[in-house]
Amino acid sequence: MHIPDGYLGPPTYLGAYAACAPLWTLAARRLRRSLSTRRVPLLAISAAFSFLVMMFNVPLPGATTGHAVGGVLIAIAVGPWGAMLAITIALIIQALLFGDGGITAIGANAFNIAFVMPFTGYGAYALLSRCFPSEKGRAIAAGIGGWVGLNSAAFTTALMFGIQPLLHTGADGRALYAPYPLSVALPAILLPHLTLFGTVEALVTGLVVRSLQRSHSAWILQPAIGEGTR
Repeated sequence: MHIPDGYLGPPTYLGAYAACAPLWTLAARRLRRSLSTRRVPLLAISAAFSFLVMMFNVPLPGATTGHAVGGVLIAIAVGPWGAMLAITIALIIQALLFGDGGITAIGANAFNIAFVMPFTGYGAYALLSRCFPSEKGRAIAAGIGGWVGLNSAAFTTALMFGIQPLLHTGADGRALYAPYPLSVALPAILLPHLTLFGTVEALVTGLVVRSLQRSHSAWILQPAIGEGTR
């Protein structure tokens, strides 16, 4: 799901940077106000966790890849704003040191993976947790949130790819950047994420939350809903 250099035209990747800049600023301000001292180390752990799971890329048709993220799990631990900063840090390290995702596309990748995923997935988790407040219900809600978040990010990624032939073509009609139209990009990216990767994300998120509930680390989950909505 990482977008490499050369697949997005300047209007798209610059627009993504412009969209992310105020979000990063707002995330930092919110964390200063709401994140307790006890949970600060979780940000570093969350960034390391996200970095690790995103390094396992599986090739997909259409020159794209899929992978787990853990974005909703991180949002449950440190809130969606904390998840945005943690995942962004992981994305920057991957792009600069490992070439996983383009440097010009850091803003686009951050928008899709660090913003869209944790916020949509956490929103689904928070809503379902209110309907099913038991520990088991919250674990299932976390798994569903993980599925929703990953596929929301896959959808916005596919949109970015798919609009490139509409925005940028040469004199001969060939696409200058990502060559795949929406009719190709959407199914090529969404189908594997709706099935394989979404299922993996849901299982990992739900099982980890259930494991934390049964352990001495359950405190990680306790304030998530309150902190994430402030």
